Amino acid sequence: MMLVLLFMFLVLWYSSYVYSLDRSYCAAKTKPSVYKDGEMVVAAFFPLFTIVSDSMTEDPRNMTYYIQLNSKNYQIVLAMVFAIEEINQNPHLLPNVSLGYDIYNVLFTEWWTLDRCITWLSGPKKYVPNYTCRREMKSVAVLTGVSGIVSSHIATLLELYKYPQLAIGSFDLNLNNHDQFPDLYQMASKDTSLPHGIVSLLNYFHWNWVGLIVSEGQKGVEIISDLGAEMDKNRICVDFVEMLPVSEVSYLASRQLIPTRLLKSSANVIIAYGDSDFLRGFLFYLKHSLVTMKVWIMNSEWDVFLHSKHFILQSFHGSLIFTHHHKEISGFRNFIQTVHPSKYPEDFYLTRFWFYFFNCSFADDDCNTLENCAPNVSLLESPKDSFDMVMSEYAYNTYNAVYAVAHSLHEMLLHQVEVKPIRKAEDLIFSAWQLHPFLKNMQFTNPAGEQVSLDDKMKLNADYDILNYWNFPEGLGLKVKVGQFSPYGPLGQQLSLSEDMIEWATEITETPQSVCSESCGPGFRKSLPEGSVACCFVCTPCPENEISNETDVDQCVKCLDHQYVNIEQNYCLEKSMTFLDYDDPLGIGLSCTALCFSALSALVLGIFVKKQDTPIVKANNRTLSYILLITLNFCFLCSFLFIGHPNTATCILQQTTFGVLFTVAVSTVLAKTITVVLAYKVTAPGRRIRWLLVTRAPNFIVPICTLMQIILCGVWLGKSPPFIDTDAHSEHKHIIVLCNKGSVTAFYCMLGYLGALALGSFVVAFLARNLPDTFNEAKFLTFSMLVFCSVWVTFLPVYHSTKGKVMVAVEVFSILASSAGLLGCIFAPKCYIILLRPQRNSIQGLRDKIHYRYKA
Repeated sequence: MMLVLLFMFLVLWYSSYVYSLDRSYCAAKTKPSVYKDGEMVVAAFFPLFTIVSDSMTEDPRNMTYYIQLNSKNYQIVLAMVFAIEEINQNPHLLPNVSLGYDIYNVLFTEWWTLDRCITWLSGPKKYVPNYTCRREMKSVAVLTGVSGIVSSHIATLLELYKYPQLAIGSFDLNLNNHDQFPDLYQMASKDTSLPHGIVSLLNYFHWNWVGLIVSEGQKGVEIISDLGAEMDKNRICVDFVEMLPVSEVSYLASRQLIPTRLLKSSANVIIAYGDSDFLRGFLFYLKHSLVTMKVWIMNSEWDVFLHSKHFILQSFHGSLIFTHHHKEISGFRNFIQTVHPSKYPEDFYLTRFWFYFFNCSFADDDCNTLENCAPNVSLLESPKDSFDMVMSEYAYNTYNAVYAVAHSLHEMLLHQVEVKPIRKAEDLIFSAWQLHPFLKNMQFTNPAGEQVSLDDKMKLNADYDILNYWNFPEGLGLKVKVGQFSPYGPLGQQLSLSEDMIEWATEITETPQSVCSESCGPGFRKSLPEGSVACCFVCTPCPENEISNETDVDQCVKCLDHQYVNIEQNYCLEKSMTFLDYDDPLGIGLSCTALCFSALSALVLGIFVKKQDTPIVKANNRTLSYILLITLNFCFLCSFLFIGHPNTATCILQQTTFGVLFTVAVSTVLAKTITVVLAYKVTAPGRRIRWLLVTRAPNFIVPICTLMQIILCGVWLGKSPPFIDTDAHSEHKHIIVLCNKGSVTAFYCMLGYLGALALGSFVVAFLARNLPDTFNEAKFLTFSMLVFCSVWVTFLPVYHSTKGKVMVAVEVFSILASSAGLLGCIFAPKCYIILLRPQRNSIQGLRDKIHYRYKA
């Protein structure tokens, strides 16, 4: 079907007629070219027509197509005419030499393009290569565009004739191959920085999930590579890539060319890259489909006058277009306002514009004369502002191309005058190929004040204007500059944008989002599922004691030891210093307990001193009882070394004082137990160890055992003494100030020695528990040591399972509990007798008890 349509178009145009129900014969009639004579002529081949359709049918085979003059490309023709008129009026550039123009329309196919080119070379009647029917060939250079395909087709033919060819389209690396196209020069600046500009725009709006539609061929492959590399650097992902054939899209494409992935994609931003013909053709068919909520980013302008009676919600309303920045050409707007068919009768395209725009009619039997036109009208008053008064990128390149030819001719003529004086006008005749040496290195400043260079090595990267396309309400068709990108700007300031001026796509009321996954806020990090692209992630909370205070972080940051995380895990807070303080409820409780037991032990000591001559006090070595009570009092008081802000002195005294005092207490209990055993042995018949009791040998057990503990503590303090330390990990919000034991081995050696003494005391007391005596305290000593050992055996696992100030509290509690066990188990029964049963604490009471025992 597409071949049939193409054949129909070619036949119609070849016969110079295009019929439509609402177009007259004269409107359809054309000439091969627009020609104005001059001493030297610049030829041009531009695609001036576009295929449009009024049909909304689903079946492309039933769509009605017709050919329409493209106002955007016709502006190129006017820019060329304007430049030639300026040069002809300039006395300093090509004086006494007039320039003319010969402008051809090329339509759609390679065959049609070459047909027009051969017509220009050979003449309009017979197409015979290498043969011309023209009397003379005044053309000195050829301008081609806007499509790179058109330029390449023409360059292949013109290479045979060595004609200078200047391409006005976007810079194309394919055309930059001087081995293949040695006679072709590109006017456009390089687009090397375009990928960076597009990615800068994506970063500005935080878009990281996009679709990409490009034209087939090397240019499309290169932009995919360059744009992909730039996106990878900035962590932007591509949802889909579609490469569409240029010829099919631009001309007779069907609706099936609209990518299915585009309609189903979750990406709200689509990048379309190609020349203006590609974009125009693709968007022409896209407008018949409901593709809303998408933002289009394009690299080129397209003709906004896409004639159609049917517009669904405009799919490309709100698009952002990157176009080369250039200064305004002074006088061009006034030139457009003065253009009139009567002023340029040779330009039959201008006549067609007047016919279409201003409801004119053709005179009878004369297709070059218009009648019934509105008076004093200009292209400025064209309907719906369909003719743009601002010079487009391609028109600007055309303007510069004409000046490049003029400057080259000027230099060449000056060179000829220097080499050989010109005596006759005929001496000006030369071959077009002679212009190449002057074009290759041509550099000049155009009337707008911008530097223009045809040397590829001297070309700079282009600055870009960012245009926003407004086409809502229907047919508005405005392109508004909303920003600029310059690759030469300071880092971070290359892109400038007026976001409040941007009109977004239909149904979008605020800045659109285009992400595969919603951003991970503070307190979360990105986690990439297996097989997913970098932009499609899941958000997972930061691990314990780690934070993230930015969005979309890959790794959370661990807080320092002196900091802790807040509940949201987005900020590190300073930990406060803490310790087992007197203001702490735990510290208050332990302090009060220690004071109470200390007072109680002092009270017991006072009772024993007051009743020192009573039998119960004198029994089991009164001195040892005094030593034990005093030691227990100090044991209770030594717990205060563990409470309060630690310092070097308290850290050293804590463990050593505790170890020495408890060694004294346990060795005293051991001595009292041994005293009970010796007392029984002495009273037994035939025993000769009375001297042990007389010499008070058990009393030496206490200093000997204590001395050994003191030596052990001295070694500990000499090698690795305790010191002030901090614990930043035990409590979430606090740094605990505590005493580090220095040598853990020495600490457990001290505890081990103390445990051995306690175990020995327990064993001896247990064996002596049933010895007969009036005030035998062996049972009480056994029970006291059982309590003591139970406390410290329980202490070890509990101590190791706690941290921070709780660990300190456990040790203090063990000191108090074990000391209280000794005090209560040993002295509570005695105090009970002294205070509540005083009759049992007398000689008479003892006699009665013995008498009762014997009687029983």
